[in-house]
Amino acid sequence: MPTATPLPLKIAIASYGHTAPLKDGSVAIPGVQPDFVKVDPIIAAFRRMVREVEFDVCELASTTYFIARAFGAPFKALPIFLMRRFHHGGIVCREDAGIRAPKDLEGKKVGVRAYSVTTGVWTRGVLVNEYGLDSSKVTWVVDDEEHVTQLRLPPNVVHVPAGKSLVSMMASGEIQAGFTARAGIGREGPPKEGWEGGAKPAPVVYRDLIEDTARLEAEWFRRTGIYPMHGLIVVKDKLLADHPWLAKSLFAAFTEAKASYLARLRSGEADSAEDRRYRDLTTVVGDDPLPYGLKANLPAIEMLINYALQQGLMPRRLTVDKLFVNPEA
Repeated sequence: MPTATPLPLKIAIASYGHTAPLKDGSVAIPGVQPDFVKVDPIIAAFRRMVREVEFDVCELASTTYFIARAFGAPFKALPIFLMRRFHHGGIVCREDAGIRAPKDLEGKKVGVRAYSVTTGVWTRGVLVNEYGLDSSKVTWVVDDEEHVTQLRLPPNVVHVPAGKSLVSMMASGEIQAGFTARAGIGREGPPKEGWEGGAKPAPVVYRDLIEDTARLEAEWFRRTGIYPMHGLIVVKDKLLADHPWLAKSLFAAFTEAKASYLARLRSGEADSAEDRRYRDLTTVVGDDPLPYGLKANLPAIEMLINYALQQGLMPRRLTVDKLFVNPEA
């Protein structure tokens, strides 16, 4: 049970429709006095957490967390997943590169922000396991550093040369394909703190590697039950040990905040581009496009572990119970 005196916690999470009620105080975290720290972009908080364990509670990219935990990070995840999307899309190609199918990426150079970025891990997993790509025959070109400093990258991962970027290399043909948006050529260079996320679009229109992705993703979900997750919530091990009620309290508060958001989503009150994207996803995944908890997410968690191991990102396999607290137990 929470103590009479609220537990002060330094919390770093991004602002989403489903976290806003926590950050504006309309949904309380029982037993907790939250200090929400603004970190923009939130990617910078990921790095500060895995390197300095700066926050008590923090949003982390799922793959970043899996890697960090496998290297002994002193924090553990709650099955609260703050971002969801499918990954058959998100790579574009130059028209003159001779790339017409995923296998054609072999022998080519593909730009991605960092090798361990969760978008890249999910997408490579799909390309390898669904389309037969040999990822080791692709040169993955990165322009940012990996969050986890202990990570040793495969030899087919190279950094952009000094003075160049993924955007410029794609435009010149030095790389033939690239991830879109913040995962690649949708921004110029690695994100810095204070950067407002201003995704600078690539100056040239490129062709999607895979077309008709919405249909393919829906079919994949029906066949596999896997709904890829991105950001999750981690809590310092010591806090979880010293305050056994904390995991349930956090999970209940995040769930209540999400319920408020889903009501606004269903009524049409929440109607930003991101809101509409989640509303569209309900036609594929069901009424809740942001499912929390271990049971609902077990297929995706186990698949991401498999993909991370397959891509040489985790030094050892961790079981789900070593990665996640189960606040519903």
